[in-house]
Amino acid sequence: MFTGIVEELGEVVEVTPLADAARITVLGPLVTTDARHGDSIAVNGVCLTVVEAGDGRFTADVMLETLRRSNLAAATPGQRVNLERAAALGDRMGGHLVQGHVDGTGRVLAREPAPHWELVRISLPPELARYVVPKGSITVDGVSLTVVALGEDDFTVSLIPTTLELTTLGRREVGELVNLEVDVVAKYVERLAGPYGAAATSENSIR
Repeated sequence: MFTGIVEELGEVVEVTPLADAARITVLGPLVTTDARHGDSIAVNGVCLTVVEAGDGRFTADVMLETLRRSNLAAATPGQRVNLERAAALGDRMGGHLVQGHVDGTGRVLAREPAPHWELVRISLPPELARYVVPKGSITVDGVSLTVVALGEDDFTVSLIPTTLELTTLGRREVGELVNLEVDVVAKYVERLAGPYGAAATSENSIR
């Protein structure tokens, strides 16, 4: 589990394509200070398991499902990535509950700079739209953000100078893909309430 508060802007060192997966090595001196085999580190919001760590870098395997759902499929050496270690019990919850299970990708549609922040509009896949609400939480490239406005197929977030400086979101250009993870609470509510909605619909049909 993560909080969506990026600890470090790392750099992809090597990507090795495999038959149905990939192996990625990332430079991250901060997040590797206590990294051990089996630990979890989020890379652009994707929870990856450390298989090797040392010399300020770590290596992890990326399975096919993750490559299909995230922008890690396009990762190349030299690319900057957001890094966050798994949250520890007792830590402050600075962002929101983030699983590191990316739901899909969106595309940066527009950027509107302002004196003290920047508005960024991002496309929203139809299958994820029902989980997103204005002033709700969403994770973009591993960054916990608040939805400012919601359109039919896009949403807007406001980025403060710290986010622009210390994460990949300050460098994402219009047209680039970003990883999206919706609030897991919304998905659980839908799952739990589903049978009751179906029962109500069935009762109304009988009447």
